[in-house]
Amino acid sequence: MSGYCIRAATVDDVDEARAVMLDAVYRDFGTGYVPRWHGDIIDPVAFYLAPPRHTLLVAVDVRDGTVAATAALDARGPAHPPSPSWLAERYPSGETGQLRRVYVRPEHRRRGLAGRLVAGLVEFAKADGGYRSLYLHTYPHSPGAMGLWRSLGKVVCDERTDVPGGGTGVVHFEIPVL
Repeated sequence: MSGYCIRAATVDDVDEARAVMLDAVYRDFGTGYVPRWHGDIIDPVAFYLAPPRHTLLVAVDVRDGTVAATAALDARGPAHPPSPSWLAERYPSGETGQLRRVYVRPEHRRRGLAGRLVAGLVEFAKADGGYRSLYLHTYPHSPGAMGLWRSLGKVVCDERTDVPGGGTGVVHFEIPVL
């Protein structure tokens, strides 16, 4: 697929990457910005660019140089709460690479960008050498998410059916680091 450059974000990309992420939480999730969940969106430099074991990748449209998609990885496992305690124990911080902020602007969807970005995150995790597993959670209503993540990994917990009362309704995945 041509027309896009997948690369590590720079400080110059931060404003556009932030816009992609904020658009997703408002448009696709309907939550808007929630400080306790989205602090990394406001300060991606501190969360993803500065720490050596973290990264933020961007897909840049080569026609106009704009950021079309984002994907991040950090060394923080899932938090309990809101995630089930057994899940936080299975994916401890430091040993777990958590995939975050895999968002594609609607006009750039269905072009393989999310898959290419995730492949880049997997390569980053392999090169780091300290990640024993890759974890993520997604909302089932997020456009294209369930199909993408099922094609790349396995469901380890579907809160809608595996947690009494449906938990928070998210689905947790593990992606192979192979």
